[in-house]
Amino acid sequence: MNERIIFMGTSTFSLEVLKRLIKEKYNIVGVVTQPDREVGRKRIITPSVVKVEALENNIPVLQPVHIKTDYQSIIDLKPDLIITAAYGQIVPEALLNAPKLGCINVHASLLPKYRGGAPVHYAIMNGDKETGVTVMYMVKKMDAGDMIAQEKTPIDLEETMSELYDRLSVIGANLLMKTLPDILACKNKRIVQDESEVVYAPTITRADERIDWHRTSLDIYNKVRALNSWPGCFTTYHGKIVKIWGGLVHN
Repeated sequence: MNERIIFMGTSTFSLEVLKRLIKEKYNIVGVVTQPDREVGRKRIITPSVVKVEALENNIPVLQPVHIKTDYQSIIDLKPDLIITAAYGQIVPEALLNAPKLGCINVHASLLPKYRGGAPVHYAIMNGDKETGVTVMYMVKKMDAGDMIAQEKTPIDLEETMSELYDRLSVIGANLLMKTLPDILACKNKRIVQDESEVVYAPTITRADERIDWHRTSLDIYNKVRALNSWPGCFTTYHGKIVKIWGGLVHN
């Protein structure tokens, strides 16, 4: 396991993957994560959980503001493979083409369903019975690369987005550990995605957060749990915004 690996990620989903790579003693020569952000009402500058984990394990951290143009320092680390998981920026083609083994992504959906930045939100919001994780090669087109492996899991009717997100992070880390030896040995499968079955999961907007009371009770219930714990649903009452975090369906 001497191949030079760069890991790119930012969220708690990413953290689980990074922890497993470190635990299994893969050669992580650098971690790329989003710049530190203001958090909370006091707007305290806070590093990502991925940055904290990397520094605790003496792994160099890079935080380009705009990776579209600021990627040379990553290439300079001479990675054999780049692994991404919920990084948060579109990786430029020059960086995708740099490692000899390519770039792979741990994506929280059963591709080609739910390409995009909010696959877990949409799986719950649309009332899906199951979802999963896909390990795939990255190409210029978003989430359109050849698939390497998938693992499915049922979605419980009472499960919130944050609960499912945490479960998928563990599933994703486990799936990557199963497939990574073959990827490094160039023995893995490559499964072309069926473009006729593509469904997109764009980033949640403020308009998406508003509850439409003309929808069915099940639709509203699914939206509420799909946006719990972030960014949350809202409605208005006597001109004031009211956040809604949970509910029950009565037939």
